[in-house]
Amino acid sequence: MIPTNASTLQLPPGPWHSVLDCLCAHFHAIPREQWRQRFERGRILDGHGKPIGADHPYKRGLTVHYFREVADEPSVPFEASIVHADKEIVVADKPHFLAVAPAGRFVEETLLRRLMCKLDNPDLVPLHRIDRGTAGLVMFSANPATRSRYQAMFREQRIEKAYAALASPLPNLSFPLVRRSRIVRGEPFFRMQEVEGEPNSESQFDVIERGDENWLYLLKPISGRKHQLRVHMAELGAPILNDPFYPELSSLVDDDHTRPLKLLARSLEFDDPLSGKTCRFESLREL
Repeated sequence: MIPTNASTLQLPPGPWHSVLDCLCAHFHAIPREQWRQRFERGRILDGHGKPIGADHPYKRGLTVHYFREVADEPSVPFEASIVHADKEIVVADKPHFLAVAPAGRFVEETLLRRLMCKLDNPDLVPLHRIDRGTAGLVMFSANPATRSRYQAMFREQRIEKAYAALASPLPNLSFPLVRRSRIVRGEPFFRMQEVEGEPNSESQFDVIERGDENWLYLLKPISGRKHQLRVHMAELGAPILNDPFYPELSSLVDDDHTRPLKLLARSLEFDDPLSGKTCRFESLREL
């Protein structure tokens, strides 16, 4: 059985003699000795999930599985809670700073890995993502047999997602309002930007509470572009409080846990694709 937390690579064409040689060439940023240690610890598997040695012969198209490892992975000192769990889906309430799934500097310190351990279910797969800096609801498929039904629900936009955000007032705008724009990758690569052209994103905005210094906004993304709500709020003239990316990129330093991004995935509502029952889940977190 292939562990769900393993990454997969089909070996590309090349002149190598061993799988180790191929991996070193393909992932040139990882030292050869580090790859060798992974082989020794049984962290490189063949297509059947069995550990192989560093001298395993290279073959074009051979499938290998490997485990991502990050030295000195930062700790995230906040816990998620489980809002709902049954044999089909799990809905978790994620804290700020915790990634949904392994990426970049975070492998073990992710919501997915924590839930796999807590629920003893290696079949968990996130059905959607929210930013590491965003808190709130994330839904997972718990059953491979029914996963495609729930994935289709997200793909076909048959689920209503609502967010709350704290940002400066926009007294010159009339609410509710809709913003449609074209969002593409910006600079650096992890930021997004609006450009001229056919819109590929749509968000709905309203005001929940008008405070003296900041307003509490209700945000509903109709499409699902990366950083969509953050970009749209910044372009409206009210960037979300403590956003390190928009409208300007702040200095890249370690997380400041005293200044979380004031964005919360507040609720999920949908008609269950199996039972037809209307389901609604709400975060218990506050901004």
